[in-house]
Amino acid sequence: MDTNSLLRLVPPILRARDFRLYTRNGRRLVDLWQYGGAAILGHTPAGLLRALKNTAERGLFAPLPHPQEQRFIKALAVLLPGMTFRLYRSDTALRCALPSTPILWRPFLDTVLPPDRPLIPVLPLPWPDAPRVLALPSTLPEAAFPASELLSPLTLAAATRSVYDLIAATPARGRVHYPRIEEALTKSVWKKQGIYLYCDAKVDDEIYTETFKQFLEQGFLIPPAQDQPLILPGVLSAGEEAKLAECITGSPGELEEASPFF
Repeated sequence: MDTNSLLRLVPPILRARDFRLYTRNGRRLVDLWQYGGAAILGHTPAGLLRALKNTAERGLFAPLPHPQEQRFIKALAVLLPGMTFRLYRSDTALRCALPSTPILWRPFLDTVLPPDRPLIPVLPLPWPDAPRVLALPSTLPEAAFPASELLSPLTLAAATRSVYDLIAATPARGRVHYPRIEEALTKSVWKKQGIYLYCDAKVDDEIYTETFKQFLEQGFLIPPAQDQPLILPGVLSAGEEAKLAECITGSPGELEEASPFF
């Protein structure tokens, strides 16, 4: 199944709060996808919602020049020092700006950044029209990349708040520790890097589809594409931790039957 088809298997979601999704039929799902990382700080970050409300009340919806663009770039420079940035409205515009293969940068990973490759930062921007950011090391010629597009001050204000929230969450968000999950990983094909879990090897689409369904049955939403990592939530109850430890012990497509915790 493709990404959209897998997400169609998820029951209708009526509410999302922090790292949990609440369905129309009363189930609770722990979100291990977190919108590909866009909801890595949760689905209801208070600062982001305030920034959206305050900017919307001033009517700043249209993509016109505004000081908020430089405020956003200043925040990005704190997060990724030594970089310059390009801002785009869509994934299509971002892809068109790339003359070489970029590196996907995820927060809370202690990795050495390549000095000669553009980066696409995965930022906590959990809404569909969020800015697309391209980060350029100083070794790259800026003229080789198209200029930034004008973006709505509304989305820029929310994005600025989100970046500062991400900075404030470091390193605490990246230090979540779940002993039962750590133990389960010692006998699992899932491997941990920071707060991310990656499958050791690529599996057939049919097997991954079965794995997606099995995690869903046990109360967990995993990424709809297997090239995306599972992301450990900032908070898990003891029951959720025990259940997730059971789920990741099996190989993809071979999860053992277990009683749900919800």
